[in-house]
Amino acid sequence: MPRALHHPTRGQLTLAGVLHALGDPVRLAFVQRLASCPKGSPMNCTTVGEVMAGLALSTRHHHMRILREAGVLRSVPEGKEVLNTLRKEDLEARFPGLLKTILKQQL
Repeated sequence: MPRALHHPTRGQLTLAGVLHALGDPVRLAFVQRLASCPKGSPMNCTTVGEVMAGLALSTRHHHMRILREAGVLRSVPEGKEVLNTLRKEDLEARFPGLLKTILKQQL
């Protein structure tokens, strides 16, 4: 059985943590790609690898952990893969307009 991954609750999300997570160009590019997926569509490990091409697996995991622990994405183990979805609703409820503004600036 896969181990459970830590996800902060909506109330535990901090502006500093979210901005730190999105402040890295690799993580921001990943979130942009995830935001462009059809509503609610998760991104699997293969797609993460495409977005983070050229990075060592340990580095990819590091970036995903930072995004997950900041509350930017939800990662759910599914068999041998991990499915990642953007926590748009939680981010919008906690920091109205922040994600939209950040993504708009980068698109």
